[in-house]
Amino acid sequence: MKRLAIVTFLVVGIAALALTLAQPAPPKPFGAIPTQKQMDWQKLEYYMFIHFGPNTFSNVEWGDGKEDPNIFYPTDLDVRQWARTAKDAGMRGIIITAKHHDGFCLWPSAYSTHTVRETRWKDGNGDVLRELEEACREYGLLFGVYLSPWDQNHPTFGTADYNQVFANTLTEVLTGYGEIFTQWLDGAKPKHIEHDYDWDMFFETIYRAQPNIMIFSDVGPDCRWMGNEKGIAGETNWSTINTEGFGPGWDAPHVQVLNEGEKGGASWIPAEVDVSIRPGWFYSPATDSRVKTVEHLMDIWHTSVGRNANLLLNIPPDRRGRIHEIDSTRLMEFRRAREDAFRENLAEGASAKASHTRGKRFSADNIFNEYYHSYWTTRNNVLTPYLEIDLQQPQTFNRLLLQEYIPLGQRVYAFNVQYWNEENGGWADLTEATTIGYKRILRFPEVTTQKLRVEFNAMACPIINGLRIYLDPEHYLNN
Repeated sequence: MKRLAIVTFLVVGIAALALTLAQPAPPKPFGAIPTQKQMDWQKLEYYMFIHFGPNTFSNVEWGDGKEDPNIFYPTDLDVRQWARTAKDAGMRGIIITAKHHDGFCLWPSAYSTHTVRETRWKDGNGDVLRELEEACREYGLLFGVYLSPWDQNHPTFGTADYNQVFANTLTEVLTGYGEIFTQWLDGAKPKHIEHDYDWDMFFETIYRAQPNIMIFSDVGPDCRWMGNEKGIAGETNWSTINTEGFGPGWDAPHVQVLNEGEKGGASWIPAEVDVSIRPGWFYSPATDSRVKTVEHLMDIWHTSVGRNANLLLNIPPDRRGRIHEIDSTRLMEFRRAREDAFRENLAEGASAKASHTRGKRFSADNIFNEYYHSYWTTRNNVLTPYLEIDLQQPQTFNRLLLQEYIPLGQRVYAFNVQYWNEENGGWADLTEATTIGYKRILRFPEVTTQKLRVEFNAMACPIINGLRIYLDPEHYLNN
């Protein structure tokens, strides 16, 4: 009996092994792919920008570095209110303009004499960065910094010595304020002064201090600007781009390239959408009546997060040093509108079948799985498959969310969606688009149907790990 049991065990084991070996392996990565930190960053989706400094009090957008530092005098600074507002708004972090183009530092820098140390605020003993860093930790938010390499106050700007000064400034901030999730850079500089930024030195300095940080600039290296400040990523938005021969600022590619990325680009540098809730980046009393409506913000959500990009929404504190009540109220209204729009996934309980599949492990029903690493895909040579979705009963909806499994690359370059028209007894066109990427949200007029069909065109076998449908009541349209 013991010998029979051993033989049975071996037979069952060999059969299980044979079945495992018979299952096709996952697709190999295609083209450029994200690093783990880029994946973690993409999943953040939404965080706050804070523009705060002398410009807040001078009513200008770009100071000239000649302002009296004493103009900076918040009467009721409350960075915990900033963090609490960001948290309540559904944001995941805060990035602050630690040093804008005027050169004023919101911390007492050892490399500048144009800082909070030279002000009457807190008798020169204040440190906005320290307070905000601590508030972010308290509220479970990530902390990021913007440091402009342009410095209109520093006497060495325009000389060979300045690049080292800026590198020292980067090190000072990045080693003195805990873990920082992103370093935000732009390439702004004056036209009348010849100065070449040493980007290689800057990037090396940043990574040395914070190895897991995300560096933002026009062309990355970790995430890129998407070419405008209106909150509109391209309807086509590749996370890949070619950066050879380009650089931040004046050396960046054409804005259309930044906005859309490049199909088959050599580097994975996803897009971040930066836009302000007000007409300007810094607070001005004149813009209190011009805060963006909920409808406008929802449009921005769909043209940023809904187009494979992250949303960095600027909320400028006022002259008290607090987020204005108008802005905070609008942020809460915006959150409620998003919650209403995406509250109920009407594809819950649906079933799916595919024209092609790679095997049981990669079945079509995986698109409904909440586990991120579960997906549907096909054999390698199948580039134009389709999915059919049965919602089990007629549903009325006006939003479709799709996700590509980007750890193996961005593959889909076009897709179209049809719905089953019961009256005509056939498929009818609903909508179409180009890229998907991490997340794509499509809007269309309400339709009622029990079945959907999504046809894909891809550069390599498509890999889809998410499909959701929603009915957005669009209450905010009446605001």
